Amino acid sequence: MGTTEPQPNSSASDAWRDNGVRVIKSDQLDSNTAKTPGMDRAAAINAARVGAQKLWAGTVTIHPDAKTGAHHHGALESVIYVLRGRARMRWGERLEFVAEAEPGDFIFVPPYVPHQEINASTDEPLECVLVRSDSEAVVVNLDIEPVEKPDTVHWVDPIHKDPGSLR
Repeated sequence: MGTTEPQPNSSASDAWRDNGVRVIKSDQLDSNTAKTPGMDRAAAINAARVGAQKLWAGTVTIHPDAKTGAHHHGALESVIYVLRGRARMRWGERLEFVAEAEPGDFIFVPPYVPHQEINASTDEPLECVLVRSDSEAVVVNLDIEPVEKPDTVHWVDPIHKDPGSLR
């Protein structure tokens, strides 16, 4: 009572059908995306494909024992979810920091942070799902001379301190 549902043949129903939920099949991803050396990106959700206005989502694959070029994504925030393999992330002005993630882990990359994804496995691909905070796939490739030995950083937030850290 009090809720009116569209009739099966009404124009409102047609609008929901044509502008409602979209399912993008895995074999329909668009590999025509901004390129960074060392990785294959494919878009599933963006403005051009589904009319998304506030996010971009897709996949990224890094081949065994490969690493990407250094890059950032402008003002966008990025979330990476590791599906398969082991991700080694380097970041900073000279890629001087490093952390690793494995299947089931999430990685957050803030705006303008120079970073590099590395497949830490020599024999299996690294496969991830990627989501960004805008419908455009901004990629700014950088020419950075990385430090030889980066500092390992363990994830810490204000609530969960790294037990091995004095900070």
